[in-house]
Amino acid sequence: MRLLIAEDELDLAEALTVFFERNQFTVDAVNDGLSAYEYAGADEYDAIILDVMMPKMDGIEVLRRLRADGNKTPIMMLTAKAQKDDRITGFDMGADDYLPKPFEPDELISRVRAILRRREEYKPSVLTFADLSLDPAGGVLSCGTGQSVRLSGREFQVMELFMRSPKTVLSAERIMERVWGWDSDAEINVVWVHISNLRKKLKAIGSASAIHANRGLGYILEAGHD
Repeated sequence: MRLLIAEDELDLAEALTVFFERNQFTVDAVNDGLSAYEYAGADEYDAIILDVMMPKMDGIEVLRRLRADGNKTPIMMLTAKAQKDDRITGFDMGADDYLPKPFEPDELISRVRAILRRREEYKPSVLTFADLSLDPAGGVLSCGTGQSVRLSGREFQVMELFMRSPKTVLSAERIMERVWGWDSDAEINVVWVHISNLRKKLKAIGSASAIHANRGLGYILEAGHD
């Protein structure tokens, strides 16, 4: 599942990112409303978490513009305001749910999962390609042979990128950006290490599919050949 979090409190945004990633979500996090609007319009997310009070554009305006654009992605609103009028405004603009701060992370993820179940066009959570299936619910990668393996959080995120864009070359830099983020202290070789681990696990479950290196360009997930 792909999640966009827009929260201007940097510590909270980081904590939420870590929490959701540990629960098998792929997360993009931004810290102002304009970035939230641009990210939501440029990419596809399963759900969006919007803080109401943000610089450049508040969450209500982001919500209004997205709904005006025809964006039907489920949206959860977060705010320090708990007044009834603020909640009504959010719902009137098309919010799917509304959670005042402070809140427990377990309640937030429970509500996010609830709005995902309620959305009109529910997308199957299990990703498939060739003889592979990737289940976000448990972070399990399975093969048509009947064998499966549980992936670590980062391994899952890398594999999800490949499963969502099979037969497409992904550069190490793009993988680094989407999984670790540009502001991460991690070095680029962490991408190579995780791809190496995934290759081993693909072999371990007997998959004919493989992640191949495209010299000078990046990596590609391809189905096996008879």
